[in-house]
Parts: sequence; C-alpha cells; structure tokens
Amino acid sequence: MTATTTAAEVTKRVPRTQDTMTHDVWLPDEIVALRAEARAAVEKRLVPFAREIGEREESVDSFPWGAFRGLADEGLFAVPFDSEHGRGLEHPILGTCTVTEEIAYHSSSMAGVYDGQCILVPQTLSFASDAVRARLIPELVSGATAFSFATTEPETSSDLTAERMCTVAEETAGGFVVNGRKRWITNSVVAGWVSVLVRAGSGSNRATMLLVDLASPGIRIGTPDLKMGHRGQITADIVFTDVFVPRANLLGAAGDGLSVALSALVRGRIGVGAAGVGVAQAALDLAVDRLRTRHVFGAPLGAMQHWQFTMAQRATEIECARTLYQKAATLLDRGDRSAEPEAAMAKAYGTRLANDIVREAIQIHGALGFARQVSESGESVRLEEMYRDAKILEIFEGANELQQWIVARRLIGRDVTG
Repeated sequence: MTATTTAAEVTKRVPRTQDTMTHDVWLPDEIVALRAEARAAVEKRLVPFAREIGEREESVDSFPWGAFRGLADEGLFAVPFDSEHGRGLEHPILGTCTVTEEIAYHSSSMAGVYDGQCILVPQTLSFASDAVRARLIPELVSGATAFSFATTEPETSSDLTAERMCTVAEETAGGFVVNGRKRWITNSVVAGWVSVLVRAGSGSNRATMLLVDLASPGIRIGTPDLKMGHRGQITADIVFTDVFVPRANLLGAAGDGLSVALSALVRGRIGVGAAGVGVAQAALDLAVDRLRTRHVFGAPLGAMQHWQFTMAQRATEIECARTLYQKAATLLDRGDRSAEPEAAMAKAYGTRLANDIVREAIQIHGALGFARQVSESGESVRLEEMYRDAKILEIFEGANELQQWIVARRLIGRDVTG
C-alpha cells in the first residue's frame, strides 16, 4: 500500500445486514427477482466507478456515462415501461424504486440520475403522443440519450404555481415560443430532451408541460453547478430565448401542465425516499461492521449498550422507511391516486433517516469516518462522501418541510392548514 493508492482501490466492503434483518414477506416475486438482478448489475456496472463519481468535481466531461450506459445495458432503464417499450412489470413503480434503492446503496448521486431518467421523465412521457413515445422511449431505455426534467427556476422550486413561474410559452402557429430560465436541472449538460414546465402565456395563471429538443435554436445550457455533494448528478441552468416547440411536443393538454408535473413528482418523491433507504442501509452496514471490529477499553465498541440500542432503533426505522416507500409505490401501481400522503411520508422519513444514520456512522468511525482518505495507508470508508450526498435528499423534489405540510393538510384538513 502506498500513499498514492486511490480511495476506490482500498474502500472496505462490509456485509449487508439487510440480508439477515429484512424479510420480503409481501413483496411480489417479480420485485424480489428484480432486486437481486439490480444488485448484481450495480456491482458490475456502477461499483467500479462509484468512488470516482462521488469525488470528482462537476464538469460536462465528468458525466458518468460509463455507469449510466452500463446500467442501461443491464436493462434497468427498461423497468418503468410497459411490454411494448420495456419490461412490462406488473409493478413498474415499485420496481423502479427498488432499483433506485440498490443504486443509492453505492452512489446516491447516481440514484439521482436514475430518478430523473427512469421516474420523472417516463411519467411525463406517458402524456406524450404515441409517435413521440415510439421515437424517444427506445433512446431512453438504451441509454443512448440522457433526458432531463425541469420545473425549478431561480425564484421558485417547491412552489410551482404558474403565478410564480417566469418561464413562459406563448402559443404561435404550429406550437409555442418559450422564453425563460430553469435551474438545478439534472443531466441538462448532456441531455437530448427535457420535459419542462412553463407558464401557459404571459398573463396566464395556468401551466403547460412541453417536451423540448435541447438542440433547438435559442437554447443555452449553463456551466455545471459546483455542489457540496451529488457530484455525479450534474446540474446546470437551461436558458430559453425564443425557442420554438412544435405542438406535437405538448405533454398532456395545454394549461394542465401542473398536474403532469405533480404526477411525476409524487413518483419522484417515492424514488427519493427509496434512495434515502439505500443510503441509510449502507451507513448502517458500515456502522455495524465498525462496532464489531473497533476495540475501545479492551472490548468491541459494539459492546457498549448505547450503540447497541441506537443501531437496533435505526434498523427498525430502516424497515419502516422501506415499507413506506414500497407501500406508496404499490398504491400507485394499483392505480390508487390516494398515495400522496404515503409518498410524502416516504420522502421525508427516508431522507431524514439517511442523514441521521450517516452522521452516527461517522461518529462510530471517529476521525476515519471524517476523513476522505488516510494518506499513509490509503484507507477510506466513503462516509465523508455519503454525508455530503445525503443532505440534498432532504431538499430536492419537494423539501421535507413541504412533505410534512402535505401530510398535515390530509391529517388536519386544508380548511385549517391552508
């Protein structure tokens, strides 16, 4: 071992406690099989790149094409689609969220990429014409083209009301002319297409969702944002200046764009909740291994009752978080639109839990958990990266405070909560 050894070469692999602590009693057989398939695909296609993805600074050239297309080659981008275009699973949302958890176990930022490509965009494409779907879904499934989903703007994110939106689409002969700016848009620096929410006219209080070719004249993609974490989930502004969008690229009906966007976001929130579970599970596994192998005062650290009880509580909470996202996804797969409270719960609970357990895992590891790498030995446990990554899970696709408000409105009533 030399001081120049990379973190990716010496990162310790630990046993998965999930394999002995979790029993898939109610999970459909197709999803149990998909989890095993996804885990093997992630090991083969993502793990060799995962540490580099988490460490390198964002740039156009740093987009993780190797892992992205590798996961596509393994068939994981086909999971959300029907048999005409993809896997034809009976439970496609549950399947996609299960894959998201498996990806997030090794790379939270890559799970964010997958969320955009395989949860948000596929739902918006369900509102596209048959011709558009037939043309673009094969590009998405194969990984030949990256896709983006754009709702956030510099002055609006969780609040997507049309009155707050500054990106406007004016109707014109044969389509729409779009002007404005979208911010924090995943994959935008390499994407071919974006599903974008716009105000339906400068004086309108309605929104429209459009599918926009990012090679269109008048589009400028900004420089990649430099973020604390999720460095593999590269984001940048998209600026629209008199961009013509054909009417054939309308997603849903003009003026009904908010419902299209929200139908994608409720699925995305379940996916982010699943990503939180994946991160939490990885942190728990690292913590348990360290409790077994680190000795203090002549005994394993795990002999201390404080950590025994803390980890037992966290294992219980992971089981609850996993069940929440699975329940929410199953409801949507059954066509039950009442899954909104469960989706909000899954997102808020799973992502907060990820942050809590990563923080505790760092505490258990001490300075080794705080370090990116020990220079003399090359040791690294990736918790520093996981801590940077976990925070954004509480923020994007609807901040956790918004999720709590969604639950409170259903619980107490909108007449009281507003």
